Amino acid sequence: MALLDTLLAKLGKDRPTQIKRGLLILVGLMILGTIGWSFVPAPVAVDIGTVTRGRLEVTVDDEGETQVKERYVVASPAAGRLERIPVDAGDPVVAGQTLLATILPADPTFLSARDEAQAEARAEAARAAKAQADADLGRAKAALTYAKTELARAQRLAKQGTIPQKALDQAQLDVQLKSAELESAQSAVHVAAYNLTSAEAALMGPSQGKNPDEKVSGCCIELRSPITGVVLRRHHESETVVPAGEPLVDVGDPNNIEIIADLLSTDAVKLKPGAHVYIDHWGGPRVLNGRLRLIEPSGFTKVSALGIEEQRVNVKIDITDPHDEWASLGDGFRVEVRIVAWAGDDVLKVPVAALFRDAEGWAVFVDHDSHAALRQVAIGHRNDLEAEVVSGLKQDEEVVLHPGDEIVDGKKISTR
Repeated sequence: MALLDTLLAKLGKDRPTQIKRGLLILVGLMILGTIGWSFVPAPVAVDIGTVTRGRLEVTVDDEGETQVKERYVVASPAAGRLERIPVDAGDPVVAGQTLLATILPADPTFLSARDEAQAEARAEAARAAKAQADADLGRAKAALTYAKTELARAQRLAKQGTIPQKALDQAQLDVQLKSAELESAQSAVHVAAYNLTSAEAALMGPSQGKNPDEKVSGCCIELRSPITGVVLRRHHESETVVPAGEPLVDVGDPNNIEIIADLLSTDAVKLKPGAHVYIDHWGGPRVLNGRLRLIEPSGFTKVSALGIEEQRVNVKIDITDPHDEWASLGDGFRVEVRIVAWAGDDVLKVPVAALFRDAEGWAVFVDHDSHAALRQVAIGHRNDLEAEVVSGLKQDEEVVLHPGDEIVDGKKISTR
């Protein structure tokens, strides 16, 4: 008993030293554990996608623009002065009744100083010619009067037998000659009058001698609507002078709308008329449906925003949904179209975000027991989001999306 008390007393004296030693050992073990844990590779957080079966569509996407199918451009048939167009864009028109434009004869142009001097000289010459013609007419009248007097005297003397028959015949001939000279003088007066009018007209300036409030009748062209529809565009706001062939008003039926889009020629060759079209971002609440009606047989060169020349082809699309669902669409509105080039219903597909190039083929990382497993795959058709799996994957397998450089074969991963 005494020995036990002695041992306990001795342990009591050494307890602080033992506690310190134990704490030091414990801290050392913790440091060694922390260092060892730092060398254990941590799993990489990744996004996971799933291989599924379902419908896959490959589309050609581009911007398009609506346009009226049957657009009529009413143009000026002759040069003249266009009065203010009485209709505005959106106004209804009736075929053969609604007046679209009135064209009056064009005003004369301004004369330069030289042209004006020449015109005044021609006018003075015409006035002088007119005065000379009037004088010649007076002489012809006087000569005819004198010839008629001589003929009357000759007839009296011939009855009395005092002059020969030849003298009477000469008097009659003189009357006929003087009558012809009078007619010639009268014609010369008319010609001189017309020349004077023409010469004075050449001196007229724009609107000279015309009442601006007076409406010209019988010398204008009235253009009326060729169809029943609405005015799509008015090319001129105010009265102006227009040349022949100048567009004045566009008319058409806004209910008869189509969409035109210019596609790259390399995309256009993948399409066939009758293909289904999705019409999006047109401003309405849902995507519209359409049908590819026409691929134009001729392409054209277009310079892109980056300055690159591209070969483009116009395609035309009909909207197949009821008109009430897209009645707010008008002529020249912007839309986005997605034309289906290929579609399959029961297709094994993988997210495109999981694919990456490996050598000359495609590969993915499959989630295998929380480790990334490299898998070679063969793909077929693809769009921006999904690709058809030909071989290398099975349905419901999980793949790593957007694999970075830190993902390698066998790397431990965790779902983000």
